[in-house]
Amino acid sequence: MIQNHIDWPSFLARHDMTWSVKPISWDEGAFIGNGMIGAMVYSEEHRDKRNVLRFVLGRTDVTARKPGGGYPPRVPVGELHLELVGWLYQPLSIRVDLWNAELCAEITTTVGTVKVRAFVHSVDMTLAVELETSEEEAGAQMQWYAFSEVDGVLKNADGKNLNQYIPQAEVTRHTLEDMTVGLQQFSPQGGCTTIWKEERNAKEPNRRILYLTIANGSEESVQEQACAVIRKAASQSWETWVESHRSWWHDYYQQSFVSIPDTMLEGFYWIQMYKLASATRADGMIIDNQGPWLAPTPWAGVWFNMNVQMSYSPVYTSNRLHIGESLVRAFRENFDHLPGNLPEAYRADSSGLPRSCSYDLINPVGTEIGNLTWICHNLWRQYRYSMDAKLLEELLYPLLKRSVQYYLHLLEEGDDGKLHLPPTVSPEYGSFLQMTVPDTHYDLALLQWGCETLLQSSEILGLQEEEAAIRSRWSETLERLVPLPVDETGFMIGRDQPLEFGHRHFSHLMALFPLHLISGDNENERELIVRTLRHWFSMEGDLRGFTFTSAASTAAALGEGEEAHSYLKSFMHLIKPNTMYKEAGPVMESPLAAAEAIQDMLLQSWGDTIRVFPAIPSEWAEAVFHDLRTEGAFLVSAVRSAGATSWIRIKSLAGQPCRIQTGMIGDIGISGGEAAQLRQLANGVCELGLEQGQEVILYAKIDNVTSAPGAEQLANNEQWKIEPVPADSHLCGYFGSRKPWRLYGLPIKS
Repeated sequence: MIQNHIDWPSFLARHDMTWSVKPISWDEGAFIGNGMIGAMVYSEEHRDKRNVLRFVLGRTDVTARKPGGGYPPRVPVGELHLELVGWLYQPLSIRVDLWNAELCAEITTTVGTVKVRAFVHSVDMTLAVELETSEEEAGAQMQWYAFSEVDGVLKNADGKNLNQYIPQAEVTRHTLEDMTVGLQQFSPQGGCTTIWKEERNAKEPNRRILYLTIANGSEESVQEQACAVIRKAASQSWETWVESHRSWWHDYYQQSFVSIPDTMLEGFYWIQMYKLASATRADGMIIDNQGPWLAPTPWAGVWFNMNVQMSYSPVYTSNRLHIGESLVRAFRENFDHLPGNLPEAYRADSSGLPRSCSYDLINPVGTEIGNLTWICHNLWRQYRYSMDAKLLEELLYPLLKRSVQYYLHLLEEGDDGKLHLPPTVSPEYGSFLQMTVPDTHYDLALLQWGCETLLQSSEILGLQEEEAAIRSRWSETLERLVPLPVDETGFMIGRDQPLEFGHRHFSHLMALFPLHLISGDNENERELIVRTLRHWFSMEGDLRGFTFTSAASTAAALGEGEEAHSYLKSFMHLIKPNTMYKEAGPVMESPLAAAEAIQDMLLQSWGDTIRVFPAIPSEWAEAVFHDLRTEGAFLVSAVRSAGATSWIRIKSLAGQPCRIQTGMIGDIGISGGEAAQLRQLANGVCELGLEQGQEVILYAKIDNVTSAPGAEQLANNEQWKIEPVPADSHLCGYFGSRKPWRLYGLPIKS
């Protein structure tokens, strides 16, 4: 029914990250990864190291036990250095080819030239680096260094975080067959193994390929498994092996499509899609604060008072639910660990999640108690966008039930007859004061959402009679729960605690976003939300990246496209040239959450209604998306042209009820799905009866079909095209190295 006119290689090429001068820090580095192993590639300006191109290596699951106890943090694993004969010089060209997930570089040195191609294979746990050198650079070498062996000049270039635990490591090397094995044994416990081999061909003396893998652990069995990985990779035809890597990525990108007239934001969005699959996979680890690109940080663990939840936020609408499976898998595998995070008196029927921990999810819960319920909201989205009944029954319902039960234990009846919560932490507010507040907005909103969702879930699962007693308790809690605290400035942090100073977190706006407990559909709600936003941003003391992304999504929920766009444009000034983000250390969540905010401008589905182009700024006269996913498991495609919605395609994957706000004016036509029933309501809202697998196209009927571009074709159902919006050429390839002059349209070489 739809004609797909997307030339994917050309489209993504316009957003490749590019460098014309060498990157010299993590902030500017070219990153590659396969969801477990990664490398951040950059150089150094110190005269003793100007001949080095660094591949700072990482493997997500490598952790180490600290002698003093506590959860085992992630630790650095080392670097691969391309040590050139001459100094890296200008001009230099580095490009991260998004379509093929490869780094390609043409390096000029003071004596010759080197071509580099590098990627982490999408299926095999192997980093490959292919070199072609001029005769003058034939002596270039690739050398591996354990982290403890990396020259201090390079370590100092990245900075040092005194709060980061770095274990003592005993480093040994030995050969095994034609491979080199580098072992690091941490003290007192843990370790990792790096194995590599270099292949040359006598017919191509200036070309070589290095295969490298990293494994968690240093035992002999781990070494044997890692050697098998290298043997498998090196035994295949190079061309065939490269093609298998590329094929995975080509399939991944085509799961959905987005194109908007803001070329910089469009490029940013697609780099986040690349970053997602580089950071984790369905069988990978939870996306922690840094993905596989560990750098000096005070946060070498997994954080649950915002970071994980926001990192996964773009997977749902982007139709990349397989990425979300890594979060699902972590909670399936560690379900039994979560009761032990609470005091013993509550463990029989309750579970909790701490602010931070390692991948086993073990660490005591203190006075910040809502994190597990918030994670359940992510799992609920995974369910609603897939309609996977097994996920709801086996994991989400029992986990949310135990999470809410902990809240129920803590509720106390007040003098007003309402149910109240004791002092708890509203994440990030007054952190240095260790501030706790009764009846925090954060916890009240999560408790309300949890009880409502449990009641809905028990009905879906047919447990009304079996769970009658606890359902009664959830209903009573909703009836008697104290209202969210409000004052003249809007929503408060908690009871008797207004927002008095800068607050980077949106923990006092959870009812607005992401929980959508209030919609802003009536005038009083809307005024309250706007008042809260205005007061929040008047406190400039501590606004950070995720402040702007959450504000953008909140504004988008109100239909305020201009405001959402402004927040995102402001956020663009806070990210690093390679689209990474850093505060006291690098963190993943803010750029990924910005990708969700872009989605929220194009398509929303919270509540019971799908909203198409709900928050488009006036300058976006054109926009297109294809196969974005919504709650109820619908795939939606839509085209906006000349400032209006041209047509919408809806495909039902689960046969759920469909209510859609089209944004179209006047009568709406329907094409395809002859059996589908269309009921047109007010304000461009339609109800559709779609069976599983059925799809239809909606379009605006126009009396004079020649009065709008393409109207005749649409009315006659002749052509439904998906093709990219034209790009501003000077903003293509914007990310990679810093290029602020491109914002002003200065002439550049195309």
